[in-house]
Amino acid sequence: MKFKGKQYRVEIGGVSLGATIGASKAELVGEVYNLKSPNDIEGTYVAGQAGVAVVGGGKVAELKNSKGVVLKIKGKQVGLELALDLSGMGVSLKK
Repeated sequence: MKFKGKQYRVEIGGVSLGATIGASKAELVGEVYNLKSPNDIEGTYVAGQAGVAVVGGGKVAELKNSKGVVLKIKGKQVGLELALDLSGMGVSLKK
């Protein structure tokens, strides 16, 4: 993550709220909104009003944490999977 000209390494982990069958890998990029300090990026993000949509084979999601930080992410999923439920994820700063 780049914030005020400085690079920060982040770690992302999935939060499973639904059943998924199969194996896949998601490559995501996005933008961050309402970030006042680098530490605000940390937390559990859940799907906002936009939720998750499939657009041209890619996924688009808007996720929000308890500090009001919003992630608008998009990307492609590679692999075989019966159902993908990107309803949340955890983000932390790497030390």
